[in-house]
Amino acid sequence: MDPYDLIIMGGGAAGFAAGMKANELKAKTLMVNNDVIGLGGTCVNVGCVPTKYLLNIGDFIHESKKQRFQGIKSSISFKYQQIIEGKNNLLKELQHEKYENVLKKLPNVGLVEGNAKFVSNSEIQVDNQKLYKAKKFIIATGSSSFIPPINGIEQINYITNIEALQLKKLPKTMIIFGGGALGVEFAQLFSRFGTKVYLFEMLDNIVPNEEPEISHYLKEYLQDEGIEIYSNAEIKKVEMEGSEIKIYVIHNNNELIFKATQILVATGRRPNTKNIGLEEIGINLGKKGEIIVDEFMNASENIWAAGDVIGEPMLETVAAREGMIAATNALTDEKIKMDYSVISHAIFTNPQVGSVGLTDLQANQLGFDCRCNTIPISFVPKSKIINEDRGVVKIVINRKTEEILGIHILSPNAADLIHEGIMIIKNHMMLDDVINTIHIFPTLSEAIKLTAQSFKRDISVISCCIE
Repeated sequence: MDPYDLIIMGGGAAGFAAGMKANELKAKTLMVNNDVIGLGGTCVNVGCVPTKYLLNIGDFIHESKKQRFQGIKSSISFKYQQIIEGKNNLLKELQHEKYENVLKKLPNVGLVEGNAKFVSNSEIQVDNQKLYKAKKFIIATGSSSFIPPINGIEQINYITNIEALQLKKLPKTMIIFGGGALGVEFAQLFSRFGTKVYLFEMLDNIVPNEEPEISHYLKEYLQDEGIEIYSNAEIKKVEMEGSEIKIYVIHNNNELIFKATQILVATGRRPNTKNIGLEEIGINLGKKGEIIVDEFMNASENIWAAGDVIGEPMLETVAAREGMIAATNALTDEKIKMDYSVISHAIFTNPQVGSVGLTDLQANQLGFDCRCNTIPISFVPKSKIINEDRGVVKIVINRKTEEILGIHILSPNAADLIHEGIMIIKNHMMLDDVINTIHIFPTLSEAIKLTAQSFKRDISVISCCIE
């Protein structure tokens, strides 16, 4: 049998984007995907889609208990097992429509299920059985939960995001290790369904990669909902005590003990580079096990890599872009470069976080003479109309040129609002470009214009209709 033009290891966002591009280029392609998570990878199966589905339902439950408007009284009851069934039905629908059906419509791309590993730089073996040859390869094997080396962790029944999304019964109490995006989303999710949640973060702030103002206020809002948060906390030991799990924590130089019926580990992710035969082909790995690639996504002479397997930023949309670029460069002479200068991200708590461009710290580290302004969302008239004024907007600018370098939002719908920020950063817009752009009133997106205006005037003494 003639070798394939391209073999793609992995069927997630990066793998699918690579497969669609390879099909477009009419390359004879094989996709190999294991069944650990399923076709479509982390995002659709155990990541973005199911968590946002459940967070949305949690918002409904929370709103019913704490009405924002006068004159409204309501109550709500729910059956958690049926909610999980609804989530599972959605996943099956998306898996079928967006992945299985898509593959069927790619005549040049075949699929084999199983665990692939290299036996040479031109051949892989699937499930230690059949061999497949190819001229070129793309490694898109994704990432898995990182389990920290805590004393006793392997002796307890901890769960990760995978198991957390399959629980059919709500735990009475839950301890979450990790205060990053995953940790805070799950903390609010389970808290709003009625679980008592304790969140532990080893660094000084939760969501430590965000601006300090955003970390501060998000922590405050989560605590207001009853979530107990302990930052600068070191987990020394965990152990089973009957049906509960006991943890020993050093917090502010004091040893504390907590118990819960469930432990969720959300301490980050690690690239899936083990047991795929990379030692057979001389691929270089970084400190966290990620495949090292160049700006063209190339890892060696005939091997490219894309997605979580090459490390941060581990984002679905970034993985898809990387996969498309990897396939293009593997199969053509175009030499497309991956551009990481305008990568946005969001955290889907309520209120949400949306961020793009440089933070204050990053701008200073890069040598910019920068200036920053932060305004409360309560300055935006729409926040009063919807009776939801929690949050802030921060803009980072180059002091000399007034070019906007970063936009960071904590507010309702921040994940949608940040797209205006993406276009501002991508097109190197100045403060006046935003100030002179007429926005719709009343909208939350006026917050970006209002923050831009704050660099040049006192926005506490202007009318609702900002000119």
